[in-house]
Amino acid sequence: MHMFLVAFGALCVTLMAATGIAALATGWVMPRARSKVLQPRLWGCGALTCAVGWGLFTFLGPFSGPPHGAQAVVAWCGWVAFMGGLGVQFLAQRPGRTQRPTRTVA
Repeated sequence: MHMFLVAFGALCVTLMAATGIAALATGWVMPRARSKVLQPRLWGCGALTCAVGWGLFTFLGPFSGPPHGAQAVVAWCGWVAFMGGLGVQFLAQRPGRTQRPTRTVA
């Protein structure tokens, strides 16, 4: 079972890194996110940062047994990098619409 989890994790990290590289190199964004992303290169940088952080956290943390010492520090730095990448991806998206306040005539 552990090998299946490792293979699935590696596949997910690879796909995330591939979308980040594609967005950085060509400006291409996946169709489901294309309508929301205003800055595809920034989004790709965030996706690549997410992939690196996710890989560090996953493969040095839960998939390698109980982390200790420098391995635990690097695993948590990977988690911080993953969250930072999500923040960068969020900044590259279109801002949400706000509702106008309705005026009532007195």
